[in-house]
Amino acid sequence: MGYQTILVHVDDSPSAYARIGVAITLANSGGGHLIGMAPTGVARTLLPSLPPGQSDPTLSLHLGFLREQAQEALAAFSQRCEAAAVASHEARVIDDDAGGGLCLHGRVADVVVLSQSDPDQGGPGLLADLPAYVVLHSGKPVLMVPFTGERASVGQRVLVSWDASREAACALQLALPLLRHAVAVDLAVFDTGPGSHTAADARAADPRPWLARHGVHANFAVHALAHKRQQVGEALLALAAQKNADLLVMGAYGHSRVRETILGGVTRTLFESMSVPVLMAH
Repeated sequence: MGYQTILVHVDDSPSAYARIGVAITLANSGGGHLIGMAPTGVARTLLPSLPPGQSDPTLSLHLGFLREQAQEALAAFSQRCEAAAVASHEARVIDDDAGGGLCLHGRVADVVVLSQSDPDQGGPGLLADLPAYVVLHSGKPVLMVPFTGERASVGQRVLVSWDASREAACALQLALPLLRHAVAVDLAVFDTGPGSHTAADARAADPRPWLARHGVHANFAVHALAHKRQQVGEALLALAAQKNADLLVMGAYGHSRVRETILGGVTRTLFESMSVPVLMAH
């Protein structure tokens, strides 16, 4: 059984087409319910609670325009769902900022589908950090789709970054609905050299027997970095290309201060340079 509730961010950005396509594929492959959510961009906590008849006409006009934009984007989303014969889907407009709204509604979904931030698109800082914010605050797995190109397949050849950490274990658990239907699953451990316990811990907590009891056959390999200055994130992306993977699964490392997002080095590399969809969990 695949993900039964899939939430996808809907807007009018260039990357929305590929993102929605991946969400439709997930819904059709697992028979899940697909929710397209379009936030207006006005945080629910900032909306004034004035008595009836005393609402700000300027704010009402602005909200009306934003809701109209959201409805237009959702109309295109619904048309694609109908054309792809998605059995169960719905469209939601919410009065909230993208980060807060996706986190709130994502907590009652199995997976949230977003796009990698496109540095060439610019835009407000909060929107640029949207994927990282949702990964760290939603409490659910986030499937990020690269902003370039469409995906012929997602989840057929899966590469899992494994280091026996809590974050990696969480990501592996939450990826099970995809792993059960994968043609190939590779567990990759990166040996970062003397003084590191990663390889030893990963061997001690070998997830293959546990995965097998869930119907998932996986390969396990320890990889040394090509040279001293190579980073794990770079090595992971290179291995994904070598194996022709169409999905990466990894734990997300980081924390936040109010609305500021701070990510670990490997996580940041994947956010910035991902070439295939990445399923992350924190």
